[in-house]
Amino acid sequence: MGDEDRADLLQGTLDLLILKSLALGPMHGWGIAQRLAQLSAQALQVQQGSLYPAVRRLERQGLVRSRWATSENNRRARYYELTRRGQAQLGEEIDAWQRFAAVVARVLEAT
Repeated sequence: MGDEDRADLLQGTLDLLILKSLALGPMHGWGIAQRLAQLSAQALQVQQGSLYPAVRRLERQGLVRSRWATSENNRRARYYELTRRGQAQLGEEIDAWQRFAAVVARVLEAT
């Protein structure tokens, strides 16, 4: 799989990954990127140019809300958190992803 393919795969699943990250608690954008890197054992490195447009899109869809607060570095930062609708959407997307992964696994295991 080339670098372009990896970018496409990430782009297609970025919303799900952001929602999952925020399910663990509110955080600012840099924190979301760091959490995804940590949870993926550094396999996912989400760049700001991809992260912030996705978070803003989720916010427009009513899945995420934001507020300004002071970060752990005593700096003003926008914190994002899941809405009730976002929590429901996360559950649906996890189910859909698991069904899809199971189908792909069946195809790959076929003889």
